[in-house]
Amino acid sequence: MLDPHATLPFAAVPHPEARPARRLTWDSREASPDVAFVALPGERMHGNAFVEAALAAGAPFVLTDLDVPRALRVPSQEGAGARDALFAWARLERARNPLVVGITGSAGKTTAKSYAAAALEAHYMPVYNTMPAIACFLIEYGASDQPLVVEMGIDRVGEMAELVELVQPDVGVVTSIGPAHLEQLGSIEGIAREKGVILQGVRGLVGAQAAAYYPPDQYPGVESYGFGNVDHAGQNLQVTPEGARFTFGGVDIALPLAAPVQAEAAVLGLVLAQLNGMPLDNAAERLAQVSLPGGRYRVHPGRYTVIDDAYNASPLAVQAALDALHALPGRRISVLGRMLELGPTEQELHAQVGAYARKRADLTYGVGPYAAELGERAFATVPDLLSALTTEVRDGDVVLIKASRGISWTPERRAQEGVGLDVVVNTLLHFRDNG
Repeated sequence: MLDPHATLPFAAVPHPEARPARRLTWDSREASPDVAFVALPGERMHGNAFVEAALAAGAPFVLTDLDVPRALRVPSQEGAGARDALFAWARLERARNPLVVGITGSAGKTTAKSYAAAALEAHYMPVYNTMPAIACFLIEYGASDQPLVVEMGIDRVGEMAELVELVQPDVGVVTSIGPAHLEQLGSIEGIAREKGVILQGVRGLVGAQAAAYYPPDQYPGVESYGFGNVDHAGQNLQVTPEGARFTFGGVDIALPLAAPVQAEAAVLGLVLAQLNGMPLDNAAERLAQVSLPGGRYRVHPGRYTVIDDAYNASPLAVQAALDALHALPGRRISVLGRMLELGPTEQELHAQVGAYARKRADLTYGVGPYAAELGERAFATVPDLLSALTTEVRDGDVVLIKASRGISWTPERRAQEGVGLDVVVNTLLHFRDNG
């Protein structure tokens, strides 16, 4: 329990009616009798505007600079008092944990996080990986005896240093390096440099693709994992429609409905388990049970197979998904939408991905502003795409859907930009199972 009356690492005055909570949230809509609310400054509004709503929802306490009932009241510090208090509290609780693994990369972070956490029997970050989300996670689980796995995504220069200062990982992982968030990070070299901050001064592990960006003379002690010529290698990888199989440390590993990306993430989990003195056969059993969140290469077998990889996209991630598609039997169909935050070279990068799709798939569809670059069959909007796709798809096909998601887009903008391709996934599944 998180007790607002306990000794805390920041100046605060708890209201007499403030009660312990099970966890914290920065989203007032999640406040409840078990969940306390933190009123943080935002880009457009301050969380103080939602304190009353959180209290009405029964929040045990609110971390704020306002004088309100059940407040854990902190000095204002120009509106940033609650944020500074939250981060100080997170650092205190994180220091109590025996092992924290931080994971970053241009693609595959969520997949790596899921498999690493399963192998280690660790607590792990949910979908959101913002600074406030990480801080709330550390406060909730930091004092646990179980390891923690934290996804640490960045989209601007200097952000990884801020995350590392907060998380203080014992092991830093970089899954991959490729063009993503180029609008802020500038170049692939800049991406590698910024993400490499997670490797400094800790046990470092990098995926096979990322290894070339972190030579030993610049990152001493950093080890690679995956398949092929790496320090920690899985052996005899086989990928079929049923999943991926390989061996590691003499143990047979079977991952249902998995692709090479999931297999490499499983190798990471096995390396971490091995470093932590955990039996590999037990870790392998847990890895076989991993279920990824929707939109992360989730395979839906049936009369035809739908691969839902529509949560997010970068050129590197799309190419990996296309490789996985190419390895499967049947007529292979790629459905690709716009990749966001690629900066001034986005048209060229979309064209490169589209050219790769034409080599790896039998039939290619594109939707949105770069539809013609992405597929031989190009559509301006998602509804137009769906009309053609549902007419074309047939038994035995394998359909890959991938694009960058839209968080707060209107339906009209989603259709125009080709994001939100979860609509395509759901329509195809409904058409297959009910049509």
